[in-house]
Amino acid sequence: MDLKQSNKILKQFAEIVKKQQAVRPISPKEKLKVGIDLGTSSIVLAVLDHDDVPLYGAFQYADVVRDGIVVNYIDSVKIVKKLKLQAEEKLGIELTSACGAIPPGTGETAQKVVANVINDAGFLAHTIIDEPTAAARFLKLEEGSVVDIGGGTTGISNFKNGKEIAVFDEPTGGYHMSLVLSGAKKIPLAEAEILKRETSDEREIFGIIRPVAEKMASIAKQYVVLNEAAPILLVGGATNFEDFVPTFSKVMDHPVLRPEYPQFVTPLGIAMFD
Repeated sequence: MDLKQSNKILKQFAEIVKKQQAVRPISPKEKLKVGIDLGTSSIVLAVLDHDDVPLYGAFQYADVVRDGIVVNYIDSVKIVKKLKLQAEEKLGIELTSACGAIPPGTGETAQKVVANVINDAGFLAHTIIDEPTAAARFLKLEEGSVVDIGGGTTGISNFKNGKEIAVFDEPTGGYHMSLVLSGAKKIPLAEAEILKRETSDEREIFGIIRPVAEKMASIAKQYVVLNEAAPILLVGGATNFEDFVPTFSKVMDHPVLRPEYPQFVTPLGIAMFD
């Protein structure tokens, strides 16, 4: 694992998403890789070249998934189709296949639904994998654990000698942070979700949702392999709070690392499987 190199790629991808432009002209003969990350709060599309170099990326906030399960099929398809068309316009090439992902343990039905969303949006769904495994693929993790905190679930994958040895999933994530924030502030859930992203009030907000983060850390501690030589990596947009890593490290009593732009780790890993 080379976290410095991973952070460099993540920073580049974040700039690509911000600019909404392809990084270079694309040949019609090029074989591109596409990843679709259907998240609880957003849908991310990532496009890589044959060597896994990011070429294009985009996302749209969405409320179509709950606890890792697609609950609004029609809107999911509409958003993915929209992101596909935008990407094809910027790249000047048709995108034919894509990979998707699901939280571990959500079952064959969830896998089929994600594949159907991708297919109905105009792609050929190539592979559906579990999210923490996708994150580990991007991070080139040979040994250690990935804790992928999504909107509705927390997925944990353990690796040894480059192989996944165990994978787990628990129903707690960013959505549950929003629920706590909504109750504390006495505001609608949709407003709490927006407020959660406000960096100007980050310390106050994290103070309210800290118990949720501590619960996530307690859950992860049950499943990860605690070994000084094996890193624990946090990914997922819900981990963006400044105090998230120290809180996790304290509860787990083990050093925890978080890549830059953790919300883009899994989408890039998903695309690498296409």
